Amino acid sequence: MPYDLSNRLVIGLASSALFDLADSDAVFVQQGEAAYRAYQRRHENEPLAPGVAFAFIKRLLALRELDPLDPPIEVLLLSRNDPDTGLRVMKSIEHHQLAISRAVFLQGRSPYPFIPALNISLFLSANPDDVRGAIAAGYPAGQVMEGHYELEQGDELRVAFDFDGVLTTDESESIYQTQGIDAYHRHERAHALVPAERGLLADLLQRLSTIQALERRHQERSDSAYVPKLRVSIVTARDAPAHERVIHTMREWGITVNEAFFLGGVDKSAVLKVVKPHIFFDDQTSHLAATSSLLPSVHVPFGRLNRMKTSEADVDRGPVQDDEAR
Repeated sequence: MPYDLSNRLVIGLASSALFDLADSDAVFVQQGEAAYRAYQRRHENEPLAPGVAFAFIKRLLALRELDPLDPPIEVLLLSRNDPDTGLRVMKSIEHHQLAISRAVFLQGRSPYPFIPALNISLFLSANPDDVRGAIAAGYPAGQVMEGHYELEQGDELRVAFDFDGVLTTDESESIYQTQGIDAYHRHERAHALVPAERGLLADLLQRLSTIQALERRHQERSDSAYVPKLRVSIVTARDAPAHERVIHTMREWGITVNEAFFLGGVDKSAVLKVVKPHIFFDDQTSHLAATSSLLPSVHVPFGRLNRMKTSEADVDRGPVQDDEAR
């Protein structure tokens, strides 16, 4: 029988999200493909160091133990490498004992068109062009922001999301940006009982919620001493009265998150420094500039603000150059 991905949480990630590729990418940029290929072969048996998404992926994969015969989670490598230069990545995966056995190598082609074919709920990469292409196509994707973090001990997995532009569309954010705070509050109060439209990472949240339900069933039926490992937080600039719509949206989706922070403009990084998520998703780089130095942060370049910034950046820098981050 074929291996069915439809009922699993599937994460697709570039090696640039999983490992630190600074040295090898520098060889490619400075010396070209032939030198890069030779470098990767020389260092083939030297494991790559953990990258931004490493802790998130490692702890997520540990939850496959909830059902070893039919694991609820699958992680796929989607790489711009070819199979030959990608061998070092696969050897590094084996060295770090990550349960990743499926991989796609594309020799420089962008991997995002394969997202729907592989039922992927989240694609992570350090390549901004690949992420922007995925978002433009309506696929769930995020760019890992540069940073280096200590790997803490323990097996708890903490995932944090912004709300508007990440879990939902940016409809409400657009009203705030174009009409001001008073119009925004009137709109949210009038629509408090109306669930917000699902955004690009809504399916990811839904599937994480399903895994939390599996944890609870495992605790109730199989192991009363089991302590659920997955915790999910919403960290948003919304405050009262706009908070009510978040709650009713979660109810409509059948999801109960562990924590919600309605900060009303208070610095998110101060709260996230206490929460210590292993990954945080936000659509605004102004928020991530502060968080990315503290914790693994992911930019979801969705919505009106990001389209405006992309247009402005293209005018400033001229044609976009090809970025070879893998």
